[in-house]
Amino acid sequence: MIQSNVSLQPYNTFGIDVSATAFARFSTVSELEAILLENNGKLPLFILGGGSNVLFTKSVDALVLRNELKGFEQVNETGDTIDIRVGAGEEWHAFVCYCVEKGWGGVENLSLIPGSVGASPMQNIGAYGAEIKDCFVELTAFHIEKRELHTFSAEDCAFGYRESVFKRALKGQYIIVSVTYRLQKHPQFNTAYGAIQTELEAMNVAELSVSAISQAVMNIRNSKLPNPKELGNAGSFFKNPVVDTAIAEALKERFPEMPNYPQADGSVKLAAGWLIEQAGWKGKRIGNCGVHARQALVLVNYGGASGDEIYALSQAVLDDVQHQFGVLLEREVNIL
Repeated sequence: MIQSNVSLQPYNTFGIDVSATAFARFSTVSELEAILLENNGKLPLFILGGGSNVLFTKSVDALVLRNELKGFEQVNETGDTIDIRVGAGEEWHAFVCYCVEKGWGGVENLSLIPGSVGASPMQNIGAYGAEIKDCFVELTAFHIEKRELHTFSAEDCAFGYRESVFKRALKGQYIIVSVTYRLQKHPQFNTAYGAIQTELEAMNVAELSVSAISQAVMNIRNSKLPNPKELGNAGSFFKNPVVDTAIAEALKERFPEMPNYPQADGSVKLAAGWLIEQAGWKGKRIGNCGVHARQALVLVNYGGASGDEIYALSQAVLDDVQHQFGVLLEREVNIL
């Protein structure tokens, strides 16, 4: 059941060729328990979902567990909503497509995001004016040490901007088994993000639907973001920084055209992509890696780049943006 010295190149979207000391897949909780029993604490664990939010800078001296828990299950329904429990190993976009085909609203703005369903609450993934916390009900996770299943509410998950309790306080303690989302039978469409409305107009959409919005989002993403199957990348590499109002105002005086988004708590979110582009990094290539020519948030592997090379590129971008704007960006991708 446990394999030795397995290449992880097929299992990460950057396509970095590193190996795992040990590797195993599980598609049921029973299989997971058997693997943990076989390992018996000999090797530390590393949980791998879709591999779309990780940069490997070295081989992994651990037991890498590939989560392949599948399935969609209807668990609750009212006149207006329907709750679907989804296996953590399902591809996120496959779940979105499932909902769109049914005409259920809530995740259409999150179309074409790479990765697995199990990673969605860990990251509180978001795009185009939506985040998963908006339709999240609960998740079930396996406690590694206690060997038992626990249920987490939205409050338990402590969602933040690309954050949850599983990235901080409970990091490495749980393996997410399933996630339950609440979809709307009579959706309230979210087209507030400017590019969506523009794309819908370009598509000549006469009547809004979850299908139309999903297609608009996919069109936008395909026009700006490289397909990881064709060009190694992990989507947005950097988080949009959130700064104090005073810092934002000072920057706006210097750069009146700078995009900025006031937050409810008085802080201001800035556009990391704009900062990176203004710093001169958009489209810049160093060796076998670079900053994507159409989206400055995305770092790409042109083929043969090591994780260290991509990490060094990210550090150069961070240093330059901080030097030019006084804003410290934070990596969204997990570095290992």
